[in-house]
Amino acid sequence: MNLFQTKIYRTLMAEHIQNTINYLFSKDQKFALACETKYITFTPPLPDEIKKTFHETVLFIISGYTYESAQLEEDFFSFEAGFGSENFGSTVHIPLLAIKQIFVGDIPILINLAEPAIQKETDSKSTSTKSSMEALLKNPENLKFLKKRDKS
Repeated sequence: MNLFQTKIYRTLMAEHIQNTINYLFSKDQKFALACETKYITFTPPLPDEIKKTFHETVLFIISGYTYESAQLEEDFFSFEAGFGSENFGSTVHIPLLAIKQIFVGDIPILINLAEPAIQKETDSKSTSTKSSMEALLKNPENLKFLKKRDKS
């Protein structure tokens, strides 16, 4: 078992990230976030020509209007920013555990080794299939559909 991917460590790290950001806000301190791109969502979605310029990890500078619009929610950090040469406006939503580092100036003040807990696609498919079948079987009228299928 990987020590840094346990539920306890993820919870501890998410709280540490949240507390660190709250502390920086309380001190009116601008900062930067290095984040895993694959977990970030943009509203509205960024145009493909902008998205393709991002690497696996992206650095966001939280200052100016971005700092003013920033919000810390229970499991997410969000802010508004402009992207590309046309300054395409979008709200950025980052799961806390997708934040890999926090910087003040050039100094990394937080390093996160935990990954966001993402349910495997196969697990969610089997769970939804099982739930659908259970719902179907609860109604006795639906049994006739299953019997017809077995005879075919």
